[in-house]
Amino acid sequence: MTDRSTPRVGLVGAGSISHLHLPHLLSLGAAVLVYAQAGAAELVARYGGGLAASLDELLREVDVVDVATPTYTHYDVARQALLAGKDVICEKPLARTDAEVTALLELAGQRGRRLFPAHVVRYFPEYVRLREAVRAGQLGDLAVLRFYRSGASPARVAWYADPELSGGIIVDQMIHDLDQARWLAGEVVRVSATWTRRPGIRPAEAAHVLLTHASGTITQASGIWGPPHLRFTTGYFAAGTGGVLAHDSAAERRYATDLAPADPGAAPGAAPGAASGGGTGGGAIPDIDPAEDPYFLVLQDLLGAIRDGTEPRTTAADGAQAVRIAAAAVASARSGQPADLAAGAAS
Repeated sequence: MTDRSTPRVGLVGAGSISHLHLPHLLSLGAAVLVYAQAGAAELVARYGGGLAASLDELLREVDVVDVATPTYTHYDVARQALLAGKDVICEKPLARTDAEVTALLELAGQRGRRLFPAHVVRYFPEYVRLREAVRAGQLGDLAVLRFYRSGASPARVAWYADPELSGGIIVDQMIHDLDQARWLAGEVVRVSATWTRRPGIRPAEAAHVLLTHASGTITQASGIWGPPHLRFTTGYFAAGTGGVLAHDSAAERRYATDLAPADPGAAPGAAPGAASGGGTGGGAIPDIDPAEDPYFLVLQDLLGAIRDGTEPRTTAADGAQAVRIAAAAVASARSGQPADLAAGAAS
């Protein structure tokens, strides 16, 4: 980044996730230029910022590129940004395939640029609490991790339904939990998975992934994309020799709703004071406490790391390993056999 006190950020994309990036970039003091094939004018009219007529124009004017485009385009956009000498923040997954993330890491190293994946779940307070408990030894030696994540299938956007473009539920949705597993229990050496899909206009998917870590910890992750009324929920259960820690967003939402006065302005079933996760068409964004908004925290962390040269909570190596684990899970599900992984760099 240059020495300008106001960072110049180019936001590429105007889909649902851009509505969570643009206002936070502006609140962080960034001068933001937006480019998208469709929807950029409406996005800027709602939140502010400027418009670029092309990706080339955007790359000429900014220091940092924030990639918020469909999964299958991440590699091409990030590659062009790195070749133009820009630092890059990219929505998860960092790229669609193992080969693509390897190429991006090599290119970032060659160009001397910073490359970061926006793994936002690392900034959700429930998952931060689990990470801190594990690191502090409060659970003893970690033995078993279980993660689950479910919501309505994002069928409103056609590319999600094509696993070659989106990677399906494992790459798009469950990559968060696969990243969490590695963040907590270390490198993954073996992956086994099952994956069931019901194609159609409103597809449904379910997947189960079993990870064996070099540490001996076992992780089981489950994901579901279902009908429109299926509300987005997440949870985990962590057990070690010294104790257990669990989280269930659905149960906690019900508990908060039962205890607190109703808020007539809140979304149905939302915890009091929580913002609705609407706007994605698939319920893919959980309720957020404005006081601890992880979508703000991840951008604050990554922009700060680019500005100051520090190491953020999530690195390019973390993003690459998450893609590799997800790709191994997809390969296992298709072959019916476990997939072995070489240990990557620890975070």
